[in-house]
This record gives sequence, structure tokens and C-alpha cells, in this order.
Amino acid sequence: MRRRKFITLLASAALVGPQSARTQQPARVAKIGFLGAASLGAYAGRVLAFQRALRDLGYVEGKNVELEFRWAEGNYDRLPTLVTELLGLHVDILVTHGTPGTLAAKQATTTTPIVVAASGDAVATGIVQSLSHPGGNITGSTILNPELITKRLELAKEAVPTVAKIGFLFNSDNSSDRWLVETAEQTVEALKLKIVLLPARNSDDIAATFSQLRGQLDALTVTEDGVFQSNAQLIAGLSREIRLPAFGFTELTDAGGFMGYGVNFLELFRRAAVFVDKIIKGTKPADIPVEQPTEFDLSINLKTAKALGLTVPATVLARATKVIE
Repeated sequence: MRRRKFITLLASAALVGPQSARTQQPARVAKIGFLGAASLGAYAGRVLAFQRALRDLGYVEGKNVELEFRWAEGNYDRLPTLVTELLGLHVDILVTHGTPGTLAAKQATTTTPIVVAASGDAVATGIVQSLSHPGGNITGSTILNPELITKRLELAKEAVPTVAKIGFLFNSDNSSDRWLVETAEQTVEALKLKIVLLPARNSDDIAATFSQLRGQLDALTVTEDGVFQSNAQLIAGLSREIRLPAFGFTELTDAGGFMGYGVNFLELFRRAAVFVDKIIKGTKPADIPVEQPTEFDLSINLKTAKALGLTVPATVLARATKVIE
């Protein structure tokens, strides 16, 4: 009886075993390629926000998702080579940021889905056909750079009423930045200010530019370009050194710049994970509308204001979402 019972159990196991194995097959691992236009050191917080958002959505690295990173270190000429490397790894989705990174990805593939964590005006720069119907293989988030530049120039006029000549620091290798020059020129004309265009492509250019600015300007505005975000400490430090109030993205204020107005990049990188999740689950990028941030932060560094001998008008201070004292 015991022998027959043992044989019966073996037979049952033989029948159940294959079915159990089939039902416990590991989920397919989605391979995501991340094309970084700047450096990991400068974007560590944003990458972490992206990874945490993926985990919140149920994606565990090494289990059902794999991440491959490539960083251009601010050298945009490297982007085409890096995206080719990622595509050679047969990634399922490309994630990138900034207009240079996005355009490099777009030029490299029309089939692999591309998620943009944040870029300049996606329609004006030719990234997508429209925000509501992007078409093609690209979706994600876009920033209305012209509005941000206009607002910063207006803030410079309001916060420093004596301003007469203002510098505009932009990356000449970034098509989105080049497109913003016209916006800056039109805005300063309306504000009855003079503008000095300051093209820079890397940290050496930034340092060389500032070495010639002492006593030449009353204020400085900075674009969202990835190279500038990676060099926020450098720009803020050089601005303070020549006693020049700098207006830029909010992280510039954290680094010691005078005033920042812009979007929450951590939130945009978290949203990138949501786009990735939708694509993994079968939605085509062409059917996912491109999003725009609806909330903007105004940050003011009162330490820097004091060091520069500036008093922030109460009307400006009252609108700040973050004040560094």
C-alpha cells in the first residue's frame, strides 16, 4: 500500500510539475536605455527619482527591468555614438532628456520607443508633430522655454530695478537654446533693456566668458541647457565673484545663484517612469500625449542677495516658493 501510494504521488507530481513551472515563468525583462546628455554626477538626483518611480510601478532592476546608461558628459557630439551603442544592445525603450539628446535619439531610430524626461519646446524644435498627437515613436514631457526666459528677464527687471544691460548665457550647440535667442532679444526690447549674447558650450567656455564680464553687465540670465545645469556651481560661483545677480533654473539658486524660476525636474523624471510603464504595457508612443508642466517654482537666495548688496522687493519675495536664508 505504501509503495502504491508513493507511485501515485510521483505520477501526480509529474502531471502538476510542468504546469507549475509554466505558470511560474519569470516575467519578460524590459531593457531600458538611458541616454544622458550631461553627466551622472550632475543628474544623480533625477536618475534616482526615475528609478524610484519605476520601483513604485512594480519594476525591479535585475528582475523585470534592466537599465543601461550612457553619458555624453556635456559633449553633444558624442550623443549619436552613444545612442547607437544603446540601440546595439537591443533596448526596448530609450529614455533621454534635453533637446540635443532627444534629437540624437530621433535621428537614430524611428521604431524604438523614445521617452523624453524633459526637453525644450518639442513642437518648435521638430521633436513631435503636436503635443496631443505626437505621432512617430516619441513621447514624454516638454518645457515652454520661451515663457521661462521671458519670465526670468522680467524678474531681473523687477528684482533689480537699476538693471540696464543683461547677459543671456546660452549653449550654441543646443538648437533649442539658439531658438531662444530671438525670444530673449524681443523681451529685453519690450523691457527697454540692452542684451549681451553669451554663447558657451562647455565649462571652459563658461569660465572664459565670465573672465570678461566684470563690470560689463547688471544681471545675467541662464537657460536650462544640460551643460549649464551640470555646471550650476561654477556659474553661481563666478557670478558671485564678479558681483553679478544670476537668474536661471531653480537649481542655480541652490548652488548660490541669486534667483531661479522654472520647473521641478525631479517630478519630470518621475513622470518619465509613467511613460515607460505605459509603453511596456502596450501603448504606442504616438498615442500618448506629450505633457507640459503646469507648476513653476520661484526660488530666491537671500544669502547671495546680501552678498551682492541687493534688497529683494517685497512683491517678488511674496511670490517665492523657496527662500534660502
